Amino acid sequence: MSGTQLTVTLSGGGADDARTVVRALEGTFGSPDELPADEKATVHTATFDGETDAGSGGGGEGPGRLSAPVTVTVQGSPEAVRRASDTLTRTFTARDDGVASGDQEQERELLLEP
Repeated sequence: MSGTQLTVTLSGGGADDARTVVRALEGTFGSPDELPADEKATVHTATFDGETDAGSGGGGEGPGRLSAPVTVTVQGSPEAVRRASDTLTRTFTARDDGVASGDQEQERELLLEP
């Protein structure tokens, strides 16, 4: 996994909520591999492979509001996970539910509330 690659797993809410969270990260990580689309899925994932020139801020006009609580797990390098966590906690009402670290990767879970 490269230094800027980030995997995001989302549960709770619907596809619209998952897209809202993913769009909030686009200002920091660029476009994901694809936006969550399956309306029937209970878990959504997105992978970001690069970094954008937008700096450490969120995505411009604001991503929108959540309709339900969403549990988000971000996994990647410690720097990518920190940047994703910072972006999400600035954009949404968030509760940090913990972090797990490996040799070269880190995983953090956040609960985002409407």
